[in-house]
Amino acid sequence: MKRKLFVGTLAVVLPLAISGVLLLHPTRARSEDKSSATEVRIDNFNFGPETLTVPTNSTVNWVNKDDVPHVIASNDSLFKSKALDTDEKYSFTFTKAGTYPYYCSVHPKMVGKIVVQ
Repeated sequence: MKRKLFVGTLAVVLPLAISGVLLLHPTRARSEDKSSATEVRIDNFNFGPETLTVPTNSTVNWVNKDDVPHVIASNDSLFKSKALDTDEKYSFTFTKAGTYPYYCSVHPKMVGKIVVQ
């Protein structure tokens, strides 16, 4: 009698537990995607990619791979890094949709753009 009760309870509880895990998993994956980090490499006096499209709440990381310092500065003064030496990084999280042009304030011909959707 106890074994039948246990098996019956397990037959009800186990599918419910699995359903709960399956329902929660996609939500967790979506929230992780919204806060993903994306990299822009600074190399050979260029930003790569020059235009980067990311979802809102994304953190963009700029990494200097040149052997000279660079400063990342947005055209609208929303963000500005310190002078980044070789292999140094700068990060900024974009919380609002829009287009954010930026440049290197040491080398103004170096330009890039972050598009946040």
